[in-house]
Amino acid sequence: MEYLAVLARGILLGIVVAAPVGPIGLLCIRRTLEGGVVMGFATGLGAALADATFGAIAAFGVKAMTDWLTGHQSTFRLVGGAVMLAIAFVSFRAEPRPREIQRDIRTALGGFAVGLGLTLTNPVTIFAFVAIFAGFGLGGELSGESEAMTLVLGVFLGSALWFLTLSSGVALVRHKISDQVFRWINRGAAVMLAGFGVYALFTGLAH
Repeated sequence: MEYLAVLARGILLGIVVAAPVGPIGLLCIRRTLEGGVVMGFATGLGAALADATFGAIAAFGVKAMTDWLTGHQSTFRLVGGAVMLAIAFVSFRAEPRPREIQRDIRTALGGFAVGLGLTLTNPVTIFAFVAIFAGFGLGGELSGESEAMTLVLGVFLGSALWFLTLSSGVALVRHKISDQVFRWINRGAAVMLAGFGVYALFTGLAH
């Protein structure tokens, strides 16, 4: 398998995993509306790094890590659910001030950390990668560590590309959105994020 072909498959994998609308996508949209494409993309970039981490676990077949994630998934879901509920609560109460967010390195790093943390506390992602790897027939095709690393790089690039596209698209229309519309978008996203948080808590307690 040529390296470019492996990289292309990794990019496609990253897009497939990142594209479904979930808590990170909602946060990316909200932060883009508040502060522009850089603020939104910072959150997505954190998620992309987490996706690459899970992709590496799947690509290198690190069974011990997979078993550890499986054994602690209840804790991860409870922590992730609590964080999502906290963010949803703050978001729901926030007033529409899309141009007043502090745009500096600390704000961007904060969004990056949230994206990274929320994605890492969702161990279901690792099983998604394993399932997709099997569907793509990648399990036995990687001939060595260099190809596995190339695939992981592709996953990161694909995931990052998706969030860059998402934040860029939202940024194009953010200045055309009135405060009232922004308020409803903000609250709708908060309610959906709270739904993800409640689901994570429920499944964590069920385990």
